[in-house]
Amino acid sequence: MSALLELRDVHAGYGPFRSLFGVSFAIQPGSVTALLGSNGSGKTTVVRVVSGLIKPTSGAVVFQGQDVSGRRAYRIARLGITHAPEGRSVFASLTVEENLVLTFREQLGRKGVRPALDQAFTMFPRLGERRRQLAGSLSGGEQRMLSLARVLVASPKLLVTDELSLGLAPVVIDEVYRTLATIRDHGVALLIVEQHVRRAMTLADDVVVMAQGRVALSGPASEVSDLTETLLPAAQGEAVPDGEGRSAQR
Repeated sequence: MSALLELRDVHAGYGPFRSLFGVSFAIQPGSVTALLGSNGSGKTTVVRVVSGLIKPTSGAVVFQGQDVSGRRAYRIARLGITHAPEGRSVFASLTVEENLVLTFREQLGRKGVRPALDQAFTMFPRLGERRRQLAGSLSGGEQRMLSLARVLVASPKLLVTDELSLGLAPVVIDEVYRTLATIRDHGVALLIVEQHVRRAMTLADDVVVMAQGRVALSGPASEVSDLTETLLPAAQGEAVPDGEGRSAQR
């Protein structure tokens, strides 16, 4: 089977600061890949490169056989890559339905709003139950669901998530991961950036572990789970500040 996405010897950074050094891995259609590593390991830079927010300085990002390395983010999104960034990304003063309508009308036009709402409430029944509720009054997990429902309107082939569980209670993280499993069951491939190693491993088909801007370990989750948990603690505290917003590697 041909890979849905491939990173081929990707180097990238922020101005003079280098954050990625020869990163290579592939994601298969409909699969879940967990991108793991300590803060400053380069995870967020990887997803920004995949989404077109940062251009690699060398190497290639290949999506469905096309080199998309130099394309703008909105063009990459149109090809079927959707990025759900860290944070909740909802309009707190609007209701759940108003949040969705605002997004759906912009992307699908007025005629596309009703079918998209039906799809969103089928995929996320809890949002349907709270459709008249202000988004700012939702639980943290429900807000994450709403942010996912907004980006899934484009029916992506690949959903890239960045620390969706950050700052959430364990019971809420359970809800978020059930949501991700639902998305996977609809045939969407997932690239999950996560610091909760064991949680990510419950959903992942494949694992990529980053350390100091390089791929330290990769392979099927069933084969590398023990190595992953051994390797990650050793990667803590090895980074220095840079423009990633967290850290960069020497």
